Amino acid sequence: MSGAGGTIEALTRNWGVDYPLVLALAVLAVLPLLAGVFARRGLPALELVPADPLSRAVALVLRLAGAVAVLALVLGLAGLHRREQGIEREGTGAHLVLLLDRSSSMDNSFADRAPTGDQESKSAAARRLLAEFVGRRPHDRMAVAAFSTSPMPVLPLTDHHEVVEAAIDAIDRPGLAFTDVGRGLALAFSTFAGDTDETSRAVLLVSDGAALVDRRVQEALRDAATRTPVHLYWLFLRSRGAKSIFEVPPPGEDTPQANPERHLHLFLQTLGVPYRAFEATSPQAVADAIAEIDRQETRPIRYVERIPRRDFARPAFAVAGAALALLMAAKLAERRLSPAGHAPAGHGANRAGETATPPAQRRAA
Repeated sequence: MSGAGGTIEALTRNWGVDYPLVLALAVLAVLPLLAGVFARRGLPALELVPADPLSRAVALVLRLAGAVAVLALVLGLAGLHRREQGIEREGTGAHLVLLLDRSSSMDNSFADRAPTGDQESKSAAARRLLAEFVGRRPHDRMAVAAFSTSPMPVLPLTDHHEVVEAAIDAIDRPGLAFTDVGRGLALAFSTFAGDTDETSRAVLLVSDGAALVDRRVQEALRDAATRTPVHLYWLFLRSRGAKSIFEVPPPGEDTPQANPERHLHLFLQTLGVPYRAFEATSPQAVADAIAEIDRQETRPIRYVERIPRRDFARPAFAVAGAALALLMAAKLAERRLSPAGHAPAGHGANRAGETATPPAQRRAA
C-alpha cells in the first residue's frame, strides 16, 4: 500500500477518536473560507483601491484561523487521541524467574533465631535487596514463584516491574514448615515453556536450606533443563552454624540426609546448564551476591516498550481557543470606513466651539 491509502492506514493505526460521528461536523471548517469575519462594504471602483499585499495576507490568515478553530473544536469534541504504541527497542537484560523459599526458617535472622532490634530476617533482607535488583533492571521480563510445602506460582513473566515488586514485597509473610525445592525448581523451569524469544533466560533460587529431592523429580528437572536451557543461580542464605555447601564433610558423613544443601548443590551441577552458587551469611553478603548476578545477566535483549494512549482533546481545545482569540482581536480592531468629505460618527465638531458647515451652504457662501 502506498500513497494516500498508506497515509490513511498509518493515521488510523496510530490515531483514533472516541466519537467518530462528531467528525461529520468538520465540514463546517469550510465556512470561514467562504465568508470573512468583517462587515462587507461596497467600493465605487475597485481600480481606486491600491494594491495591498499585507492586507490580503492578513485576510487569508484570518480565514485560515477560522477554519482551524472549527476543525480543532470538532476534533476535541470527538475525543482525538493517539493509540497505545508498542515500540521495539534494544537493551541489555534477560528473562528471569525469581524462585523464593517460603519455609518458616526464612523468618529467622542469619543467627538462626527470631530477629530482634535492628536485625533483619533472611526474608526481609532478601525482599529489600531483590526489590533494588529489580529496580536496576528496567528491560528485564520477570516472573515470581515460591515454594514451601508445595510450589506456588505467583506471577508469570511480565515487564510490569511494579507488579514484580509487589510480589516480592509479599515474601516476608509468615512461611510454612517444609521445603520442597525440587518441585519449586520444576515450576521455575516450566515458566519458560511458552517463551520463544532468543533472550537469555535465568532462574534465581533464593533459599536458606534444602531437602531431599525425589529421584523422579530429579529426572524431571534434567529433562526440563535439556528442553529449556537456562542460567541457574542459587543464592544460599546460610544461617550461622549451618554447614557450607562448598565444604567437603569427613568420609562417611557426606550423605544427602546429613548434608541436603551440599547434595542439592552437587545435583544442580549435573543438570548440564550454566550454574553458579553464592553463599551469603549476612545482608551485605546477599547484596554482593545479587550485584554479581546483576553483572552476569547483561546480554543484549530486544524488548517492546509500551507507550500508553495519549489524549489530545485538551490540546485541540487550546488550539481552537488561540484561533478564536486571534479572530476576536481582529474583530475588535475593525473600523468603519467613511466616504471622503464625511467625518466618522462622533466627530461632527471639528474643534471645540465649531459647527460643521454642510457642503451646499459652503458653495452658497
